[in-house]
Amino acid sequence: MSLLAQPKIGKDVTLNRCQLGQYVHLADDAILEEVEMGDYSYTAGHNQIFYATIGKFVSIATYVRINPGNHPTYQRIAQHHFTYRASDYGLGEDDEAFFDWRREQHVTIGHDVWIGHNAVIMPGVSIGNGAVVGSAAVVTKDVEPYSLVAGVAAKKIGMRFDDNLIERIERSQWWHWEREVLQERLADFRDIDSFVAKYL
Repeated sequence: MSLLAQPKIGKDVTLNRCQLGQYVHLADDAILEEVEMGDYSYTAGHNQIFYATIGKFVSIATYVRINPGNHPTYQRIAQHHFTYRASDYGLGEDDEAFFDWRREQHVTIGHDVWIGHNAVIMPGVSIGNGAVVGSAAVVTKDVEPYSLVAGVAAKKIGMRFDDNLIERIERSQWWHWEREVLQERLADFRDIDSFVAKYL
């Protein structure tokens, strides 16, 4: 792997059991735990991402949180994390079953997804290829490929393309093209009509 292809990691980034693809860029002040992130995906900074699989060419804006922790609102008398992070307070062992539940609520994000500033993707959600999540959205349910969602809780507000074009994009699987092909076709990526005419 060339030096340019190595993941670019900003300041104060914490990685715990993560797999990063080529050309990944993680901007400053991010925490990623048990995350697999595909080639060319990036975070813009101040992100927290836990227990997630993220596809290629995913754009994650500043302050996005993916699979945030939930407090035991109904399961315990006390919601405070001393009940599951007991060692932080010298009260005993941590409750590993609590963390295992969160790990099982894995988040999956497809290829070429854009997640806007300050959005929150809740545990267990899947986001399809090509989707857009609006700024400050709180995503509590799965997001259809190529759809646009916004709001609290996030709702579908439109589609990027019609069904025919979506099917053709999915067949192309351009996100798996070799780097040389991406470079050769860069001008076409900048012109939708040219791209559709040549490759779809």
